[in-house]
Amino acid sequence: MSPTGKEKDVYQRDAAPYSVKMGDSSTPRRVVRAGGAAAMCLLALYIHGCAGVLVAGAVGGASIAADRRAASVIVDDQAIELKTSKAVHANEELSDKTNISITSYNGVLLLTGQAPTAELRDAVVVAVRPIEKIKRIHNEIEIAEPLPMRVRANDTVVTGRVKSALLAAKGINPLHVKVVTNDGAVYLMGIVTQAEAGFATDIVRRVEGVQRVVRIFEYQD
Repeated sequence: MSPTGKEKDVYQRDAAPYSVKMGDSSTPRRVVRAGGAAAMCLLALYIHGCAGVLVAGAVGGASIAADRRAASVIVDDQAIELKTSKAVHANEELSDKTNISITSYNGVLLLTGQAPTAELRDAVVVAVRPIEKIKRIHNEIEIAEPLPMRVRANDTVVTGRVKSALLAAKGINPLHVKVVTNDGAVYLMGIVTQAEAGFATDIVRRVEGVQRVVRIFEYQD
């Protein structure tokens, strides 16, 4: 169940884009709720992040049905993540010295992780900026040595707690919120209303292990 606790003072902010790429913007679709077994499978995937136990066709259909992105944009986001990862690892120094996590949602690219110098941090953005269909880049890479595995493992635990808390809450569809955790900072992405964003933020900031909340939402209103 939700591991939320007492009221606590957690820093929160809306992220400002590092850079902007102009292009065709996608219009969020209205929600079509996934039903039956497909919805249950998708909720399991949301919490556990494991597709191996799911039937590919059911998951794909449920994901598209529950997503506010157009199906073509979902495919674009997957391509952006693959191309971004390839671009970062093509640079030997970036591959060896940095720890970068890549998340694309509706063409908005979130970069988190660590780079030991500002030069390497900026080099990541230079490497990925030419990639097509990126609308905005949020560079949240810390200037620091890569985190030890125990900290990364704890971030995975925190992500699970946040997803469980959103799933248990009444007032927002958890499938509309993408959760990314890095060094205790939780980044929230998705296409939501202002009310949904405020509700989700209030839930997440109470979750055990969350040090700060950074919102990278796109708003419908």
